[in-house]
Amino acid sequence: METFKEFTSKNEALSIATRNKMKAAARKNKAKIMLGKKKAAKKLASPEQLKKRAEKQAKNLIIKKIAKKLFPSVKQADRDKLKKQKAEQSVLDRMGK
Repeated sequence: METFKEFTSKNEALSIATRNKMKAAARKNKAKIMLGKKKAAKKLASPEQLKKRAEKQAKNLIIKKIAKKLFPSVKQADRDKLKKQKAEQSVLDRMGK
C-alpha cells in the first residue's frame, strides 16, 4: 500500500475512476476533516507552518498566472501535471516572505 505522499508524487495524471474514488473517500471523511480543521484553527501556527503556507500560496499564484496565459482551456489532468512541476525556488522564497 502506498502512502498518500507517494501516491500524489507520481507525475502521472489521475484517471477518472481514481478521481471518483478519491471524491468518495473525501465525502466519507468530511465530518472528521471539519473537526480537525476546527481544532487546528484554535491553535497558533508555528513559524515553520507559516513559511510553508506562504510558499504554497506563492507557488499556486505563479501556477495560476502561468496556466491562464499558456493554457486558457486545459483538461484537469494537464493542470495537475502543471501543478506538480516545481517553480523556481528563488521566486518562491521572495514571494513567501
